Order: sequence, then C-alpha cells, then structure tokens
Amino acid sequence: MSEILWDHDLIRKYNQSGPRYTSYPTALEFNEVYNNDDFVMAAKRYPSRPLSLYVHIPFCHKLCYFCACNKVITRHQHKADIYLDYLEREIRTRASLFSQRTVTQIHWGGGTPTYLTEEQSARLMAMLRENFTISDEAEISIEMDPREIELSMLEHLRNIGFNRISMGVQDFNKEVQTAINREQDENFIFALMQRARELGFQSTNLDLIYGLPLQTLESFMFTLKKVVELNPDRLSVFNYAHLPTRFAGQRKIKDEQLPSPETKLAILQNTIEFLQKSGYQFIGMDHFAKPDDELAIAQANGVLHRNFQGYTTQQECDLLGLGVSAISLLGDTYAQNQKELKSYYANVETRGIALHKGLVLTNEDCLRRDVIKALICNFKLPFAAIEQQYQIDFKSHFAEDLALLAPLVEDGLLQINDDNITVSAKGRLLIRNICLCFDTYSRQQAKRQQFSRII
Repeated sequence: MSEILWDHDLIRKYNQSGPRYTSYPTALEFNEVYNNDDFVMAAKRYPSRPLSLYVHIPFCHKLCYFCACNKVITRHQHKADIYLDYLEREIRTRASLFSQRTVTQIHWGGGTPTYLTEEQSARLMAMLRENFTISDEAEISIEMDPREIELSMLEHLRNIGFNRISMGVQDFNKEVQTAINREQDENFIFALMQRARELGFQSTNLDLIYGLPLQTLESFMFTLKKVVELNPDRLSVFNYAHLPTRFAGQRKIKDEQLPSPETKLAILQNTIEFLQKSGYQFIGMDHFAKPDDELAIAQANGVLHRNFQGYTTQQECDLLGLGVSAISLLGDTYAQNQKELKSYYANVETRGIALHKGLVLTNEDCLRRDVIKALICNFKLPFAAIEQQYQIDFKSHFAEDLALLAPLVEDGLLQINDDNITVSAKGRLLIRNICLCFDTYSRQQAKRQQFSRII
C-alpha cells in the first residue's frame, strides 16, 4: 500500500514547476520534422503488441472557466456530424496499418464525449468496430459531463459496448460551481452512479479539482464527504493551474477569489488523509483507487504503466490517437494530430490524415523514459532489468543524475542502494521532482511556466 508521509516544509521547498510525465520526452519536444513515413515505420515496429485507441471529441455545450483542454464550445449539434465524417476518413486511413493488431482498450476523451447524441455515438462506435479487431474483453471507457445528458444515455452507452465511465464533478459546492460556470445537479450525479452500477459498468472514476475560486478547507471537505458517499472505484484530484495568459476562459476567474498557496496545500493534505481513512489508496500524482482496483494491484506487482491517459494497466500496448489534437504512442515514437479543428479538417480532406508533429525517441530517450516510468508508477527502480535491457552500468551511466538526486536523498525523499532506488513515503508526493533529475530536457528549464506546479 502506498502510504504517504506529509512533510509541510519539504513540500514548500520543492513545490516548483515540472512536467506531469504522461510522456518522456514531454510534448514540448515534439517537432514538425516528424512525418508520416516515421509514423508508418513506428506502426510496424512491434506488430504483435495490442493496441489502445484514444478518440478525441472536442465539443462542449458550455465553457467551464478552469478548463485547459482542446475544445470547441457550440450548441450546434450538426457540427458533430461533420466532425464524424472527417474522423471516419482518418480512421479508415489509419486502420490499415493495424489490421493484424487486437484492440484491448478504447477511451473517448474531450471536450465532452457525451456531447454526441445516441445516434452519433453509435455511429462512431460502429466505425471503430468495422475498422479494428476489438477484443471481447477490451476496456472501453468514456468521459462524461453529468450536466447535459439524460439518465437513459447510460443504458445506451452500455449497449454499444462501454464498460467504464469517468465523470467530471470538480466540486459539489454551489458557489464554487457558479464561479467556474459549471453548475450541476447533485441528485442527478447520485442517480447516474447508482444506474451505472445497476447496468454493470466495471469501473467508475470521479474527477475533482482543488485550487478553484472560493474553495476553502471546509468547502472541499463537504465535496469529499459527498464523493465518498458516491463510492467510486477511482478518484482523480487535480491541482488547478491558473494560467490565464494561455487559456482565455481562465481570464473569467477572479484572482482574488483563488485560495492561497497555503490553503491549497492544506486542502491537499486534508484530501489525502481523508481519502486514505475512507479506504482509498494513493496511486501517485493525483490518483486514488480502492485497494482491490486493478490499478492498485498492478502497482503492488510493480507493473503499473503511464501514458497520455494517465495511469493504466495496459503495459505493453501501442496507443493510436484519433481526432483533432490526439496523440499516438507507437513503437518508440510520439505523434500528434493538428490541434486546430480547421487545420484538422483541411489535412484529412487532402491526405486522409492530420499528422502535425511528433518525435522519434533515441535509445537514450527510451532508457530515461523507462527509468522515469518505473519511478512515477511504482515508486521503486531495480537497476538489474534496466542494466540488462540497455547494456549499461546504472551508476556509471547516471552519475550526473545521481549527483542531482543527492540533496533529495539528504532530505529523505528517496534511498539509493547498491541495486535500486526506493522512493520514501515522504517522497511520493514529490515524485515529479525526483523524475526531473533524470530528465535531460526539462530539468534546466523546470521553473519556466510551460508546466504546472508540482503540488
């Protein structure tokens, strides 16, 4: 079990900006030199690997002021039909590269995937089934906004194959909801969760955000008590990063209404303690799960994995991203589609694909990716497997990195032994700082504001 020891002084000391390591190298390193030949070669690199599909649905009915996602705000439902026309072309073009693969995971993200009507979502799922071989045991998940759907939508989603849901709740306090333009019906959320269990959804996840305007320690405790009542299998508790110069919607949030850094830390400490007492296990970063959840079991067995969708049990899996801004992780490369909808449409129109940029990883990138992934997922790193795979002596190869870790060792965040690194209970909340020492791209620029603060 991943216990955490809260050390207030250390958390304040190390609370700088840093990557979230859903990839290494991070998306900041993607470039336009990467082309479709690289993509095709990457798709052929590991032909027997299972495939995970990520589909991006960019549309939302309303703007949530805090949101930093790639989205299009519109009430014109027919725009989703146009999008699906283009998405179908991209799917048909890409699917031929993966005809020998089996899909073991599908995730629809956004935006708001439940923006799609029953007819539209059925059409999209049919596209995927027609073009890919999908395992009967596949994890098929969708992100939901509880404000704009009917209860009957859950039954429809279950009928077309979804077996997992993730719902954005953010906060149950009405004043906070008004301040972020996200007012929602609490009773309906309880009804959705109950109906999801009745319909046999295998896993439920709720998203919360701390650091939103008007939040206090007391108001967030109110939210947490409601959440524990809802009893989801997993929870994500994200830190709100206020970057109004980058995200226009955030300019509608009044700076003076934001909780102070000290209040944010108190909310986080309280959240961790309360959730652990309520039977949830800290998985890492912002994620919690019940001890019998497969994420917790995978972590206990040292096989937890992390990609652009967060923590996952799908370890040896290539990821194909479809739709505007979607990112793929194929072989030892990353690839990202056009981020703007007009550019996405124009590219698919002319080429059948919308590849914009990417990165071919060097052997050194792959080595450091595996080191960072082991630390951020499992809080420990045995040297032997890395040394054998990459034919290195760990301590010699990473001499400079281990020197950078020395002050963190002194502060008790981790231990470095002859054959492994182990992150302490004190260091688990600061795992991004530890990973930063192995990140040759970001560690020199970590204080720049491309990244959110660690806590």
